[in-house]
Amino acid sequence: MEASKMKKIFIVTGEASGDRLASKVINNLNKLNPNIEYLSVGGENLKKLGIKSIYDLKEITYLGFTNVVMNIFKIKKKINDTVKAIEDFQPDILFTVDSPDFTLRVAERVKKNNPNIKTIHYVAPQVWIWREGRVKKIKKFIDHILLLFNFEKAYFDKEDMSNEFVGHPLLDDKDDKAIDVNQVIGKNKALISVFPGSRKSEIEVLTPILLKAIKLLNESNKDITYVFHSTKEYSSSIQTYISKSELINCEIISDDKIKSHILRKSIFAIAKSGTVSLEISNFKIPSIILYKMNFINFLIVKMLVKTKFANIINIAAKKEIIPELLQGDCNPKNISKKTINFLDNPDRMEEQIKEAQLILKSLKNTNSSAHQAGLSLNKFL
Repeated sequence: MEASKMKKIFIVTGEASGDRLASKVINNLNKLNPNIEYLSVGGENLKKLGIKSIYDLKEITYLGFTNVVMNIFKIKKKINDTVKAIEDFQPDILFTVDSPDFTLRVAERVKKNNPNIKTIHYVAPQVWIWREGRVKKIKKFIDHILLLFNFEKAYFDKEDMSNEFVGHPLLDDKDDKAIDVNQVIGKNKALISVFPGSRKSEIEVLTPILLKAIKLLNESNKDITYVFHSTKEYSSSIQTYISKSELINCEIISDDKIKSHILRKSIFAIAKSGTVSLEISNFKIPSIILYKMNFINFLIVKMLVKTKFANIINIAAKKEIIPELLQGDCNPKNISKKTINFLDNPDRMEEQIKEAQLILKSLKNTNSSAHQAGLSLNKFL
């Protein structure tokens, strides 16, 4: 009898970063309410919580407009498969996380056919960057939206859409026990953390550029180990690139717990633009960010995007705190030059850390973000 009353949540993510965010929320929700049955479109992090995914997350991580267009029929099939799995599962809540071009399409279809299923979306589409008019449409099929940043509220309040600022999980304080990173890396050298992205297409574009930049950096300082932060799925691909480069001062880490310790011990970070830049700044590590896409995608983005910057800290500050090397500027020479400029100027590194901390303070919630989001989900059960 009691088993039949167990609540159900179906989680839909669209890429590794969403899987990571979802797992933090569900981990907290389980502490509040352990009697929940789950099913998902998820990755390694949800799997660690014992949550089955209906297919491999890699099958839907397409980067850029042209890749999406080329894979449109595959994506449509995945949306159909996901909607059917959700309807068969009949959850109390459909919990969609980030990746709006995939997750919100699924949510729209599910809500249309099953109005009784509560739809909660985590990580609002970046309407402050482009397509602000989406809020009107989203309101029709999303019951409640959980916001990472306080400044987003105005956009959803304006359309009278149910929303809640929960903060960003990557900004939650961590109290992990210290570990000796030299036991992991095996070299007693200064560390620079390198983030080539979590999608196959990002890794294919950025890894060769990063390795060429490291070769240039080695000309001025060979006493640095460059640690590539990877997902488990793509660590072998990155290793292949490193092996071909014949660089001997590069390592790969894919364990999330160890990654955070490596980052804390780093003197600098070179990262693909994305949520990881928040974590880097939260750990008080100076950095530069980069991004490159094919030319057609770049032209489309340039026409649609209404913000001057790509990095959330720069967007919130309305000025460049963290240098951005985008598109044509994202090349080995520029990456090497910017990195050396920071390493040779400790005062500049300290200044970036101070400025970023002030911005982060304005972005944080008073409570743990994952706990707050878990409370919100539990409220809808």
